[in-house]
Amino acid sequence: MAQVIRAHTEAVDHAFVANLIGSLKSLRAHAISLTQDMHQAEDLVQKTVLKAINKQEEFEAGTNLQAWRFTTLRNLFFSGRRTKQREVEDTDGTHAATMITIPDQEDRLTVQDLHTALAKLPRGQREALLLIVGEGQGKGRIRWDQGRDDQEPVNRARTRLAELMGLVRDDSITWSHGAPA
Repeated sequence: MAQVIRAHTEAVDHAFVANLIGSLKSLRAHAISLTQDMHQAEDLVQKTVLKAINKQEEFEAGTNLQAWRFTTLRNLFFSGRRTKQREVEDTDGTHAATMITIPDQEDRLTVQDLHTALAKLPRGQREALLLIVGEGQGKGRIRWDQGRDDQEPVNRARTRLAELMGLVRDDSITWSHGAPA
């Protein structure tokens, strides 16, 4: 621990450091009581000493230095526990692999293409498609003013829309997700 203190590059108050070294035994005992593990306790004491040296200018002379160090040690311990609770051990990377997000740039471009293609459709075809999609009018059938079911305007609109978007393949229409129209 003394080597860690000596390695510190900033000027330190030697009385402060001497008092800190003198309290290592009690800090170590308190760290062991918190962690129940000798190695973790030693790491915790080292972190506490380094933090105390780095923050020595924040210590108010005349207050209880030992209480300040014990509070620092306890706070480091609980911060470490909170962090550890949020961490997931993932040695083989399987958990990280489930957290990927597929980029949506291509979807946004497809939607822009759809808007552009819809604007190019004749008004009647555009309205037929929007009735089917927006109003949920069924499987491509719309009740027209003439009182008959007619699927033809919808089929023409879908075919033309697919052509405008470059989605026509052979004699069938294939949408971006591979489902036939």
